[in-house]
Amino acid sequence: MSKVIFTHALADDLEAYCLRQALPKKVVLCVDKYIDTHFGVALHLELRKKNFAAHKSVIPASERSKSLAMANKLYGEWLAAGVDRSYLVVAIGGGVVGDLAGFVAASYMRGLRLIHVPTTLLAMVDSAIGGKVAVNHRAGKNLIGFFYDAELTLIDTAFLRSLPERDMHSGLAEVLKYALIGDETFLTFLEKHFEAILAQRPPLLTAIKKSVAAKLRIVRQDFRETKGLRATLNFGHTFAHALEKLAHYKYLRHGEAVLWGMLCASALSWRLGKITAEDLKRIAQMVARFKIKEQIAKAYFLDQTESQIVSAMQADKKKQDGQLRFVLLEKIGQASLSDEPVEMHEVCQAIKDAKALWKHAGNA
Repeated sequence: MSKVIFTHALADDLEAYCLRQALPKKVVLCVDKYIDTHFGVALHLELRKKNFAAHKSVIPASERSKSLAMANKLYGEWLAAGVDRSYLVVAIGGGVVGDLAGFVAASYMRGLRLIHVPTTLLAMVDSAIGGKVAVNHRAGKNLIGFFYDAELTLIDTAFLRSLPERDMHSGLAEVLKYALIGDETFLTFLEKHFEAILAQRPPLLTAIKKSVAAKLRIVRQDFRETKGLRATLNFGHTFAHALEKLAHYKYLRHGEAVLWGMLCASALSWRLGKITAEDLKRIAQMVARFKIKEQIAKAYFLDQTESQIVSAMQADKKKQDGQLRFVLLEKIGQASLSDEPVEMHEVCQAIKDAKALWKHAGNA
C-alpha cells in the first residue's frame, strides 16, 4: 500500500526515495500544463542538477485528457525517448493527470513504478490515494482502468496557494464525503472550521490528514472493492458521474458534481427511512455553504430533468445484474452499499428533493 509523506522538498524526497530503494535516478515527469508553467520547469532543472535522467510529458488538465488517445500519445512519446522499466513515473497534477499517468504507468511495458504528487485539494485527499487509475470512455467515466497502487504519495500543501477558490470548494466536497460516510465528529470539525479551511489556515492540514487517513483505512481493508467497503467511497458518485456526463466532462468540477450527488444520495437515504429529517437538514445546511455559480448550478443540475440524470447513470460501475446500486447513509458517519434494488421513482424523487434543498438554501 502506498506510503504518504507530507513534504516541502519534492526533489530532495525523490532523490532520497531512489537511494533508499536502490533505484536508478530515472524519472518520467507527467505534469499538469498549468503546474509545469509555475513549478515544473524549476523541478525538472533541480532534478537534472541531482543527476536524474528526467523525461517530461506535459498534459492538459482537462477531463478529455483521460482518454485512450492521450494514453497512446504518451506510449509513443515514451518509446521514442527510450523510457524503459528502470524509470519511475512521477504524476504531478490533479486527478486528471494522476489517473492518466497511473493508467499509462500500469500498462506501459507491463508496469512502471509510480509516485503521485497531487497538486489539488481533491487529488490530495482522494484521487491520488488508493490505487485506482483509469481513462474515460464515451459511455461513461473511468470505465477503462486498473487497480494499480503508487509506491509513494508526496503531498506538498504549497501547491494549493495557487489553487482557484472554485477548486478549493471542489476538493472540500470530497473531504465532506469522509465525514458523512465515516466520522460524525469530523463533520462537526468541518462545520466549525469551514471558512478557515477554505482560507488555507491551519485547520486545512488537519482536514487533509484526516481525509487521507480515512481513505487509507478503507482501501487497506478492501483494495479491489470486493467486500463492499471501498464502494462507500463512491457515496454520491452514481449521481455525480451522471451529472459530469451530462456536462460533457467539461463544464463541471468533479467536486461540484459530487456535492450535488451527495445531496441526492442523502435525500434518497432519507426517503428509504435510513436517516432522519434532521440528519438531512444538517447535511443540506453544510452543502449550502459551498459556492457554485448560479448559472453552473442551473445548467448542469437544476435544469437537468430527473429522467435525463437517471438515464446518464446507466454506465455506473456498481451496477449488478443490470440494476443500479447506491451507496446510502445508515446515519451520519456510517454508509453502506445497498444490496436491495431501489425503485427509480424513489431515485427521481430524491433528485427533486435535492434540487429543492439547494434552492431553499438560496443557491439558485
